[in-house]
Amino acid sequence: MALLTVSNIATAYDRIDVLHGISIEVEQGKITCILGSNGAGKSTLIRSILGLTPPHQGEINFDNAPLRGLPTHQIIGRGIACIPEGRKVFPKMTVEENLRVGAYQISQEAEILRRIEKVYELFPRLKERVTQLAGTMSGGEQAMLSIGRGLMADPRLLIIDDPSLGLSPLYVKENFRIISEINKLGTTILLVEQNARQTLAISHYGYVIAQGKIVARGTAQELNENAEVRTAYFG
Repeated sequence: MALLTVSNIATAYDRIDVLHGISIEVEQGKITCILGSNGAGKSTLIRSILGLTPPHQGEINFDNAPLRGLPTHQIIGRGIACIPEGRKVFPKMTVEENLRVGAYQISQEAEILRRIEKVYELFPRLKERVTQLAGTMSGGEQAMLSIGRGLMADPRLLIIDDPSLGLSPLYVKENFRIISEINKLGTTILLVEQNARQTLAISHYGYVIAQGKIVARGTAQELNENAEVRTAYFG
């Protein structure tokens, strides 16, 4: 069953379309990936879903309810969280303060503490650095914190934008392991990435976007075996 359905959307900047009739489905309980190079339209697709750059055509439905036209805070309130490209932690706030920002819609302190402990179970390293300022952490640790902050909203859909960007191979491998683990715990994931090899290794289904259009789609195995995809992403 599709949790998120994007149907024939077109999104423009300064009246010039960047997305041209994009349609995707994100199945509940699965990892769906969007592969594409820089400038392909991946980030615009995320912005369209979140209402930051609303599409001027098409429909976006989440759990069979329309999202298009809603303000971003209401879209987030439906159960969607986003881990932005480049991590974007609050550098002058501690680890715990960053996590609490992710639970800004929760008023019960006991529930906030329960969610913080769940994040620490996934990322023991964050628990060791509760009072450390986020800006003094390594890139890999900031990536953990960014994902943890997104999980504080207990989202039904977690959108993750380029989680491997700027990370060492060791942290990239660890990040993808954690993303797979989060999915196994029940969270639906839309993974937007350039790193095709690692992404397809953990995804169930995927789409390839180029110049604002979907140019290939299929199961992870089908995309792995697609000659054009292999040429573009595996060399």
